[in-house]
Amino acid sequence: MTILTLVTEDVRWLDSDQQRSWRAFVMGTTLLNDQLDADLRREFDVSLAEYEILVRLSEHDGAMRMAQLADSMAHSRSRVTHTIKRMEHAGLVERREAADDGRGVVAALTETGMELLVRSAPTHVAGVREYLVDVCSAEDYEALGRVMNAVADQLIGDRPALEMR
Repeated sequence: MTILTLVTEDVRWLDSDQQRSWRAFVMGTTLLNDQLDADLRREFDVSLAEYEILVRLSEHDGAMRMAQLADSMAHSRSRVTHTIKRMEHAGLVERREAADDGRGVVAALTETGMELLVRSAPTHVAGVREYLVDVCSAEDYEALGRVMNAVADQLIGDRPALEMR
């Protein structure tokens, strides 16, 4: 028995080519993220999520409000708070009150965090190239970017901070 025989609603099922592409996407993105994460953990003892936080902070003059950081990564605020806590204990970031209004909390990159980012960025970029960019033709890679931008545009919803690409 398959799900097709169990579901009686009017569903637009994927055809076999679409299903094959969908499963390839899911498997590929999972394996890619896992490998990039493993490379960073092995060489620098930092996760891919932690690396992305370092990148985001560096791109915003070293500091961002926690809510803006969570939105920019499309992560929940609690997930980012938990990750920032770990990173704070490692001396990579610090949290402080927002200077402009005193209500918000800002995550700020420390000198140690910036040093780690500078050392780990070449490994990350080499992995992105090896595992993705160099596997595709230039045309396929550009198409991938267009497709994922279209997906993001459709799903962005109430996350205006994500619009900064």
